[in-house]
Amino acid sequence: MSPNIPAGGSGRATENPGADPATTPRNARNARAPRIKDAPPGPSPADAPAIDDGPLPLPDPRAMQVMMRIAGSRPSAVTRFFLNSLAALLTFVLSMAALRFFDGLMARSPILGWIGVGLFAAFTLATLMVAVREYAAWARFGRIDAIARDAGAALAAADLAQANAVVDRLDALYARRPELSRARETLAAHRAEPVDAELVLAQAEAALLAPLDQQARREIEAAARTVAAATALIPLALVDILAALAANLRMIRRMAEIYGGRAGAVGGWRLARTVIAHLVATGAVAAGDDLIHTVAGGGILAKVSRRFGEGVVNGALTARVGIAAMEVCRPLPFIRQPRPRVGNLIARGLKGLFGDDDATTKK
Repeated sequence: MSPNIPAGGSGRATENPGADPATTPRNARNARAPRIKDAPPGPSPADAPAIDDGPLPLPDPRAMQVMMRIAGSRPSAVTRFFLNSLAALLTFVLSMAALRFFDGLMARSPILGWIGVGLFAAFTLATLMVAVREYAAWARFGRIDAIARDAGAALAAADLAQANAVVDRLDALYARRPELSRARETLAAHRAEPVDAELVLAQAEAALLAPLDQQARREIEAAARTVAAATALIPLALVDILAALAANLRMIRRMAEIYGGRAGAVGGWRLARTVIAHLVATGAVAAGDDLIHTVAGGGILAKVSRRFGEGVVNGALTARVGIAAMEVCRPLPFIRQPRPRVGNLIARGLKGLFGDDDATTKK
């Protein structure tokens, strides 16, 4: 056995067998690493440079961008020629197939043949009625647009006679709206006073259009809430695009109904294209501090949830589309009534999403 290994069999050799046991702990303590308080001062975490996260990531409103391309796109001349030719060909083929079908049915059973002819005549009549309704609805839009143009001309020229004529046409437009009967009586009582053109139109705007503006704001808030929730909660890309398209088309049709027009299936698409063209012409999609602040807020929320940030921005763009629809469908321009702001509309829409939608509507 090695002389440096004690008899207890611990297997650990002594480093200095001849050392004094009284001084061994002190030497071992001095041989250890220096304590923290004896260490030289190092860099402090407070002196570390701030971490630059870079600019806020702006969410991509892909659903609304695709919706605007779908609703606002106009086919080219070649595409229109192809579609018209295809429609004419299909109509001719279906007509010949129906003629052969009714000839064979008449040969087998005259009673069944006449029943089929009657059903076909009823279908043709219903188709003509739908076409007439679409034409009448678009003609009503033309009437509203003419009132808006004449109102703008009366304001520019300060023509009192032209302003009174515009108010007369506006009163006739809403003559069959029972909810506006009291407002029409109030307006008729105030028009007896000698006023200028702007005041005449402002009185008509306050009496007839202010309650309609409140309804339009509620529709915009509901559509913005629907689009924001669909974008944030639906993970499928195509489904949220379809939801945004349906919500915006419904909102645009409701704008037309509120202000006196009616949009069918074809008229709704034409009105949607008109609204998108108005947005592009005025640059309203990218302009405005209210939309910029909303997009910045969406960027902050995108750090927490990317889908929720996209939902906020898509809801803001929906509100912008709704404001453009108000401007297109409104018989008068905004004179003294406050124009809606995207920030207020989207804030109230998101409050309604969490069940805090009060009856009052902020401007």
